[in-house]
Amino acid sequence: MIDVNELRANPEIFRASQRARGADDSLIDAVISADSARREAITRYESLRAEQNAFGKKVAQAKGEEKQALLAEVKELAASVKAAQAESDAAQTEQESLLRRIPNLIEDGVPAGGEDDFEVIKTVGKPRDFGPDGFEPRDHLEIGELLGAIDMERGAKVSGARFYFLKGVGARLELALLNMAMDQAIAAGFTPMITPTLVRPETMQGTGFDVAHDDEIYRLADDDLYLVGTSEVPLAGYHGDEILDLAGGPLRYAGWSSCYRREAGSHGKDTRGIIRVHQFNKVEMFIYTTVENAAEEHARLLAWEEEMLAKVELPYRVIDTAAGDLGMSAARKFDCEAWVPTQNAYRELTSTSNCTTFQARRLNVRERVTGEEKKGTRAVATLNGTLATTRWIVAILEHHQNADGSVTVPAALRPYLGGLEVLPVLS
Repeated sequence: MIDVNELRANPEIFRASQRARGADDSLIDAVISADSARREAITRYESLRAEQNAFGKKVAQAKGEEKQALLAEVKELAASVKAAQAESDAAQTEQESLLRRIPNLIEDGVPAGGEDDFEVIKTVGKPRDFGPDGFEPRDHLEIGELLGAIDMERGAKVSGARFYFLKGVGARLELALLNMAMDQAIAAGFTPMITPTLVRPETMQGTGFDVAHDDEIYRLADDDLYLVGTSEVPLAGYHGDEILDLAGGPLRYAGWSSCYRREAGSHGKDTRGIIRVHQFNKVEMFIYTTVENAAEEHARLLAWEEEMLAKVELPYRVIDTAAGDLGMSAARKFDCEAWVPTQNAYRELTSTSNCTTFQARRLNVRERVTGEEKKGTRAVATLNGTLATTRWIVAILEHHQNADGSVTVPAALRPYLGGLEVLPVLS
């Protein structure tokens, strides 16, 4: 959650952040009011406790009728202390409830507005012109069926709509892609992780997902566990309630996991093929670092994502996501969108978010401060970034397709496919 001390000192920047997101800026004033009530309640409680302690000494020294009178006052005072403590606890709960409703403070420079108000930072490569090749491009599902790589029909038969089988070269292509991503992450100093895909509600909530109202999340009610939509969630919870040593630099993890999303708000969108599905695989980068180093790490995450896109030889653009399209925990997010020929559009393949201290405060992840001016602990910063997912197959098949339906394998992927240069059409 946000830092209430910072909010109290600079409320207007939080109001501006809320307005940029299209969110309720009156929440800021509600938090300030609740914070004031909390501090007043604590002061009352502490004053009454001090008075109660002083009375205890008087009672010990008193005798006879005086002692009986003091005992009656002590009893009345004890009731007042108990009431003051209850008031203080209620004020604390109210403040925390309000704080949990406020998304992260956006960074300076984040575009205001909603989904369509992003800013294009740069465009790399050019969309393929199929005219000189003399054929109309097929979409990824048609290509996948020609290759024997994607089976949507049996996926629906077994599991329902928006499920699929990857088989043959399709399964090999995904494994090649994810293995290449993991190798790149390891070379960059990330620790590889195979993460749980079921987490407790406090982990999901702590990462910034609203378990009570987010209809994108699958829940196992009998066990009170949640299926993750990204390994960011278990990796964020990995160091929960811990004090980290970041003296040697950031802690970087690369999580490989299956991911699950209900796609509840996407009826009628991308129903063909594997663009928007309920289950997919992903390699996700996750970093714990100092607040001062967070922006620099964010730039590195974006660079690593672009390195992967260059390896699979896809044209793409990088966008600075608008405030209203940021998730609860993100202070800034950059997306890399690859060109999908048959949709005549750029589609998101990666995103990287700087969550500053928002998740760490919720999950109680701290670092020890040992400087001359200040000692103790403080919240760390967390960041995440996608390195490869199942959706990449869509852009790879379409961009690298040949007239006969076969697909040329990008050179960097060939060693992961046993040297295969072309994914052949089934005879």
